[in-house]
Amino acid sequence: MTFRAARHTHILIIGGGAIGTALAYQLARAGQKDILLVDKAQLTHGCTWHAAGLVGQLRGKKNLTRLMQDSVAVFDRLEHETGQAISWKKVGSLRLAGSPSRWSEIRRSMGQAKSFGVECHALSAAEAAARFPFINPAGIEGAAFIPGDGYIDPYSLTMAYARGARANGARLEQNVRVESIARDGRRAVGVVTDQGSIGCDILVNCAGLWAKQVGRMAGIDLATSVVEHQYFLTEKRLTFEAGLTTLRDPDNNFYLKPDTGSFAIGGWEDGTSGFHRGMPPPSFARELLPPNLERLERFALPAAARLPVLNEIGIQTVINGPIPVSADGEPLIGLAPGLDNFYVACGFTAGIAASGGAALALANLIMHGDAGMDLWPFDVRRFSSAQAQPRYLEKRAIEAYGAYYRIHWPLEEAQAARNLRLSPLHEPLRRAGAVFGSKAGWERPNWFAPAGVAAHDEPSFEGKPNWFGAVGAELAAIRQRAALIDQTSFAKFEIAGHGATASLQRIAANDLGGPPGKAVYTQLCNERGGIEADVTLIHAAPEHFYLVTGAGFGVRDSGWVAQQLEPGVTIREVTGSLATLNLCGPRARAILQSVSDDALSNGDFPFRCARRIDIAAANALAVRIGYVGELGYELYIPQEYAAGVYQALWDAGQAHGIANAGYRALEAARLEKGYLYWSGDISPDYNPYEAGLGFCVALDKGEFIGREALRAIRSKGVARKLCSFTIEGFAPLHGGEAIVHAGEVVASTTSAGYGHTLGRTIAFGYLPVALAVEGAFHIEAFGHSYAATRGPRCLYDARQERLHS
Repeated sequence: MTFRAARHTHILIIGGGAIGTALAYQLARAGQKDILLVDKAQLTHGCTWHAAGLVGQLRGKKNLTRLMQDSVAVFDRLEHETGQAISWKKVGSLRLAGSPSRWSEIRRSMGQAKSFGVECHALSAAEAAARFPFINPAGIEGAAFIPGDGYIDPYSLTMAYARGARANGARLEQNVRVESIARDGRRAVGVVTDQGSIGCDILVNCAGLWAKQVGRMAGIDLATSVVEHQYFLTEKRLTFEAGLTTLRDPDNNFYLKPDTGSFAIGGWEDGTSGFHRGMPPPSFARELLPPNLERLERFALPAAARLPVLNEIGIQTVINGPIPVSADGEPLIGLAPGLDNFYVACGFTAGIAASGGAALALANLIMHGDAGMDLWPFDVRRFSSAQAQPRYLEKRAIEAYGAYYRIHWPLEEAQAARNLRLSPLHEPLRRAGAVFGSKAGWERPNWFAPAGVAAHDEPSFEGKPNWFGAVGAELAAIRQRAALIDQTSFAKFEIAGHGATASLQRIAANDLGGPPGKAVYTQLCNERGGIEADVTLIHAAPEHFYLVTGAGFGVRDSGWVAQQLEPGVTIREVTGSLATLNLCGPRARAILQSVSDDALSNGDFPFRCARRIDIAAANALAVRIGYVGELGYELYIPQEYAAGVYQALWDAGQAHGIANAGYRALEAARLEKGYLYWSGDISPDYNPYEAGLGFCVALDKGEFIGREALRAIRSKGVARKLCSFTIEGFAPLHGGEAIVHAGEVVASTTSAGYGHTLGRTIAFGYLPVALAVEGAFHIEAFGHSYAATRGPRCLYDARQERLHS
C-alpha cells in the first residue's frame, strides 16, 4: 500500500521525555529546521516524571565519561539560556567503599578519572563523614568525591529542553500517538498516528518505555526491556546545609539525593520485576505501581545501618515506577540496523544524567554522520537479534538492574539467560573443563580448568585471577606445540553476486585484487578515514567472499557493508551454519596433514591462502590466518561435521601435545603480537596510520571510502601514534589507566594484559608524536605508579618468521 502523508516534517522525534526533548533542543539549537516531536500523552509522562535525578559523570570508558561531561555542560548553561529553572544542584557526589574489593574498584575508577580529565578526590572514612555528617563511618575503607556531580529536577529539566527547542523553531505536539511506521526499502518514510499521518525524512525513536514497540513498528527488534524501580522519600524532619552532597553506598546498595528537609533514597536490589515483557500498553501513562516492601527492605535496611538517622524518622512516600533497562544496562543510541534514516535513543537507566550529552552526540550523528566520538558501548548495533527476544531480554535486564551497584570485576560475565546459542563443540569442551563466557548470546570457552581447579571465575582487581596459570599453560601450548580454539561465535557473512569484488574494493581500505583463494585483513573506513570495522575478507571464489569479524560486531559490521553494496550484490549471515575451529601452533601443519590428503606444505598452502580441503571424513574451508601470531589454520566447517573434525584433530594431536585453549589465551597472544582490538585500540576515532595499520591501506588501488582523507593524513603526518608499553612482571592493568611522562598524564591505556611468553605486562596507548620516541613512562593503577617502557608494536616474532613458517 502506498503511504500518503497528510503533512510532512524533516525530522520527526517520537517521545517527549528528557531524551526526546533534549534531542529536539540540540537539533534546533544547531540550526536544524522543520523538527517535530510527538508524544502519545504529555511531556515527561513515561518515566521521566518519577526519576530521582542524580547526575554522575565518571564512567568506565573515556568517551562515555565525556558524554556525561557534555550533559553537565548543558545543565550549567540551560537555565540562563532558556529562562526555565531546572534546580541544578552541583553539590558533588560521594561514593563509599565498604570492603577492600570495593575500594579497589573505586581506586581503579579514580585512576581512570585522572586519565579522562575528571576531577576526583580520594577521601578517608573520617573525611567522608565530614562531607556527609549523617553517615556511620564504621567499615568504610575509603571514598571518592567528584565535585562536578550533583542532582537536578527531571520535570523542570525536560520543560527547559522543550522551551529551548521551541525558541529555536521546533514544534512539540502532545496527545499524538504513533500507531504504525511506513517503510520503503531501507527508509522509514513516515508514521500513522491517531491524529493523522506524518511523512518525514528522518525518524527518531526516543519513546522510552515504549521504544521496543516503536522499533517493532519499523521492523527493528531492540534489546531494551522495562523493569520496576523503587525509591522512597523520608519525612521532612531533617536539617542539613543546602550544599550537602549526593551519596552512593554501593556495598549497601543505595543512593541518596538530598531533598527539602528529607532524603530521597533508592537502590538496585536483586529480583526486581519485569514489566509487560518490556512492552507496556500504550494506555499506560503518568502512573506508578504498588510498592513492594519486601524488595524495598533490601536496600532500606542496609541504608539505615549506614545512616542511623533513618531509624528516627519515617518514610513519607514510596515511588515504584517502570524504567527502561537494556540487556547490559547501558542505553541504545545510533542508527538502527537495516534502515538508513531511523535513529534510536532509548534504554536509558540513567537518562536524566545522560540527556544533554546523549542528545548532542545523536544530533551530531543525524546532522553530520558523526557523533563526535565513538559510542560503541552505547551503540544500538552491539546486540544481536537473539538478544532482543523478550523473555531472554527480561532475564538479562533484571540481572543488569540488580548488578548496577555490584562490584564489577575485570572480565566479569553475565549469568542470566545463558546457553542461548551453543557451538556443536560445546559439550566436549565442557567435559574438557571449559569455563564459558557469553558473547552475542553464544557460549564460548574463556579458559580450561585443569584437574583439581574449580571450573569457575575467581577474578581480582589487584592480584592474579584464578585462571592466570591455566591461561599461561594454554598460551604455552599455542607457542610451543599446538592448540585448538573454538571460534564458532565469530560472526560470518557471505557476500556474493555480480559486482561483489568491485563493491568490496570500494568498501575496504586494503587491496582485494587478484584471483580467489586468499584472505585479506583490512579496515573498513569512513569518509574521514576513521576505522568503522576491522575484518578479514576471504575471497573464496569469483564474486564470492566471506566477511569474518568478532562475535559482538556482526550486526554493526554487516550493516556498514550492506549500506555500501551495489545492487545485485547480496550479504547473508552464515554464522549459525558454519562452525569455526582454529588449529594453531608450530605443530599445527603436522597435525592437519595427518588427517588430510591435501597438500599443506608452506609452498602449497602459504600464509593467507584460503581453499577447501578434506579433513578426516569431512570437507572444510581452510584459511591460513589467525589472531595468535603462530602458524595456524582457521577451519570453517558445516556445523553437523564440526564435532567429528574436532575429534579427529584432537586424536591426531595427542602425539604433538595438543591442548584446548580459550579466548583469554587468545587475548594474551594478540597482545604479545601487537594485534589490535576494535572498540578498544581502534575505532572510528582513529585512522589506520595512527594505529600502525598503514600497511593495510592501498591508496593506489583506486577509489575506496576514505581514500582522500587517508591520502591527506599520510601526506600531512599523524599527531598521535599507538604504542606498546611493557612492565616487568605482573601489574594489575585492565585498560583505561593513566600513562604518565615527566609527571604529566599524556594518554590512557586502550587495552592491557599479561604476556605470559614474555613475562611482562603489556599495554597499548596513543601518544603524541613528539613523545612517541621517548622510552621511559609510568602507568598508574590502584594508587601505584609502575615504570613502563615504550617498545615496538610487535613484541613477539617481529620478523613474522613463525607466522610464515
